[in-house]
Formats: sequence, C-alpha cells, structure tokens
Amino acid sequence: MREFGYSRAYDVPGAVALLDGDPDARFLGGGTNLVDLMKTGVERPGRLVDVRELPLDGIESTPDGGLRIGATVTNSDLAAHPEVRRRYPALAQAVLAGASGQLRNMATVGGNLLQRTRCGYFTDVNSPCNKRDPGSGCPALTGEHHNHAILGASGHCVATHPSDMGVALTAFDTRVSYETADGPGELPLTDLYLPVGETPHRETALPHGALITAVTLPPSATAVNSRYRKVRERASYAFAIGSVAAALDLRDGVVHDARLAFGAVASRPWRARAAERVLMGAPAGAETFAAAADAELAAARPLPRNGYKVTLMRNLVVAVLSELAEEATR
Repeated sequence: MREFGYSRAYDVPGAVALLDGDPDARFLGGGTNLVDLMKTGVERPGRLVDVRELPLDGIESTPDGGLRIGATVTNSDLAAHPEVRRRYPALAQAVLAGASGQLRNMATVGGNLLQRTRCGYFTDVNSPCNKRDPGSGCPALTGEHHNHAILGASGHCVATHPSDMGVALTAFDTRVSYETADGPGELPLTDLYLPVGETPHRETALPHGALITAVTLPPSATAVNSRYRKVRERASYAFAIGSVAAALDLRDGVVHDARLAFGAVASRPWRARAAERVLMGAPAGAETFAAAADAELAAARPLPRNGYKVTLMRNLVVAVLSELAEEATR
C-alpha cells in the first residue's frame, strides 16, 4: 500500500477545502470499499480526508413528507430507522441484503453509492481494465463475465455496479445533494452515474472534489407497498447476480402507479422505465408483469455466459410484482 496522509474534517466547508486543495486526496467514510482497493493497489490516494465526524448523520422528514438521509448515516442505522421501514420498506430490505452486520455498522450512505465495481479484472492490478487503466482493454468481454452487465454496457466495459441500496433509492426517484468549493448542488440519482460509453473510468457526474452530503427521497404513497429481492450464488452475504426493487399501487385490480429498478445487470442501478410504462393502467397479473419485464429486457445484450440473467430477471420481476399485488389486495 502506498503511504498516504490523513486528515479529519469536522465541518463540510473544511472537508471540501481539504480535497479541493489536494487533487490526490480522497474522502474516507466507512472505508469498506476504498480501503480494500488501497490494499490491492487499485486505489492509491496521497491523502485521506476522514468525513465520519461531519454533522451529516441524521435522518429527518422533509416538509413535503419525504425523507432526507445524511451521507454519513451508517447502513445499520438506515435499515433500522422506523420511518424508512414504514415508508420505504424496500430500502430497508436492500440495505439488510447488502452486507454483514459488521460492514453495515461501518459503511455509510454516501460511500455506498460511490463504491466501485467488484469485477475481478478491475480489482486485479495485473490485468488490463479500461475502468482502472483507460485504453488497456476489457478482458471480461471474452473472459469471465457470468456476473457482468446485460444492459447499458459497451465494448469498453461490461462491469456491474454492486450497490443494493442504490437500486432501491433509484426506484424511488431519490435526489443526491453535494457540496463543492463553488457551493452546493443537487442531481437525480439516475443522473449520478455516467453511461459507460468509451470512458468507463469516468463513473459519476459529480464535479471534482464534490462531497455527497445527503440523499432525499420524495414523498410516495406507492413506496409503502414495496419490496427488494436479491438473487445471489450463495445464501451468505454475496453480491447479487440479479435484484429488483419494486413498488406497486393498485386501484380496483389495475396498476395506478409502479416503480421498478434492477440491480447487478448494468454499470449503475437500472431504472426500468420501459417496464413501468407497460404496467401503468394495466390489469395486475402475471401476464402484465411478464410483458413489463420483456419490454425492459428487450434492450438486453448478454454475453455468451451471462444470458441466464435475462430469464432470471424476467422471473424475478414477475415474482416480486405478483407478491406485491397479492399484498395490495388483502
């Protein structure tokens, strides 16, 4: 591991100033991803700016009935918060599915959204990787890719985003607040992650030196009837091979509103808008749910050894939406 400096920030302007004055510095939250990557040599910051003491660890209702979650809230505190569990149950379920209790106690909301892919070629500094070393190639295209992207990928990168939390937040139209040396900013979570294209090393739309300060979930009656379902290769805390965050509002057996996002199928949490359009105003039932899944997955471009994800995601969508429809009619 490269030697690095360490600074602890106690206020947001101070944290931003420390990073703005040092292009080789990185913010440190729980460190559950960054420190691992430093140990393997993937990340080599010259300084870490510890932001865990910043006053960003609160969860509060917004005036319009939404929920604002500070960037340093731990995953454990987020999953246990009564308003999260009551108003956005899929979010609490996603967090609990994402890691062990020890990791949830350390990991933060802001850090979770910015975690980097677990693609084996990315984490192995002896392998070429366009995300880590632009222009070096993507060996996953012809190599090990059974858990790689089927949506939104390119010939330059087929890695997937590992966040479970991000999938649920994406389904609920979450907005991300951040601070820079030039002042505050905000953007939809769906715009946080850049398309892969020819520049997979450029992962987010955040300005240089930006510090995520909070995420805000808008009020949503639909989110109350929501669920997160994750499929993994073993029952312990493993990364997903496919996941779905879904919410459903039925009126007289017809879909009045629906929210749907996929995980482990793209370089970012994938908002399934084509599927949502099929669902809106349609009768709730397995046939409709399958048609919605098919509409979204029509854009899938699987590789030779990950085509199973198309079937997996189709079945997962139908199963989760069917369960939500049954609960809505009780």
